[in-house]
Amino acid sequence: MAPKRQGLAPARPRTIQEALHQASAALREGGFELAERLADGVVRSAPGNVTAVRLLAHALLLQGRYADAIPPLQRATRRNPDPELEALLARAFNGVGREDEALTQLQRAVTRRPPFPLAFLQLGEMLGDRGRFPEAMAVFDAGLAAMPREPSLRVGLAYLHLRRQDHAGARAILQELLAETPRRHDVHVALARTLALEGDQAAASDLYERALTIGPDDPLTRLALAKCLLEQGRRAAGEAHLRAVVRAAPQLLGAAITTLSSAPHGRLFLNASTAAAFLTGRG
Repeated sequence: MAPKRQGLAPARPRTIQEALHQASAALREGGFELAERLADGVVRSAPGNVTAVRLLAHALLLQGRYADAIPPLQRATRRNPDPELEALLARAFNGVGREDEALTQLQRAVTRRPPFPLAFLQLGEMLGDRGRFPEAMAVFDAGLAAMPREPSLRVGLAYLHLRRQDHAGARAILQELLAETPRRHDVHVALARTLALEGDQAAASDLYERALTIGPDDPLTRLALAKCLLEQGRRAAGEAHLRAVVRAAPQLLGAAITTLSSAPHGRLFLNASTAAAFLTGRG
C-alpha cells in the first residue's frame, strides 16, 4: 500500500486521546509518516499505551521499516502479552528475515485469550509456506474451534487447501462463505482464484468483476481479471484492464507485461519497452 499525498497537517493534539485519534485517521488515509510521529509522541509520554504502540507499529510496517518496529513492540509485549502486538512483532521479525523468531512469537500469540484471529492466520500461513501442512491445518482447526465462523480463518484455510492441490476442499469452504458474506472482497477473490485453477475462467472472471464492484481500487484483482479474460480470448477487455492496472499501479507494469505475453490469446513483443509503450498508451 503506497502512502497517499498528505493535505494540511491537523492541529497540534492537546490530549493523548486526540493524538491517537489523529494518528488513526492519518493511518487510514495513507499518511504513514504523520501517524508515526503522532503515535511515537504518545509512546514516549505513555509507554504503556497499547493503542499507541499498535498505531506506531502499523505506521512503521506500512513504510517497510520492519527493523524500526521491533524495539517498541518488544518492549510492549514484555510489559503486556497482547496477541495483536505479538502478531505485529512476528510480522516485523519476518520482514527482517528472522523467521524462526516470528514463528515462535506466533506460537505464543495463539495461546492468548481472548483469541486473536490474525495470529492464527499468520501462523497457519507461515507453516504452509514451509510445507508443514499438517501443522498448518492444526493451527486453522484450533483457530476455528475457538472462533467457529471467523471469515479470515476460513479464507486462510481455503488457501491452504489450494496449496495442497485440494481445489474441491477450497471451493466448498469459499462457496459456503460467499453465501454467508456476499460483500466480502477477499472471499470473491479467493473463490475466483480457485475456479481459475480448475479451468473455469468464465466463472472466475465473473467473480473478479464482482470483487471489483466491492473494492474497485485493488489493482491485483484487476490484474487477475485481465488474465482470466485473456485466457478466454477476450483480448480487448483483458488489455483494457491491464492498461487500467498500469495507470493505477505503475509498479505492476512488469506483472502486466508478463500477463499479456504469457496468456494463450495475449500478445508477444520483441522487447519489454515495446510492451510497456503498448500498455501505457505511449506506443
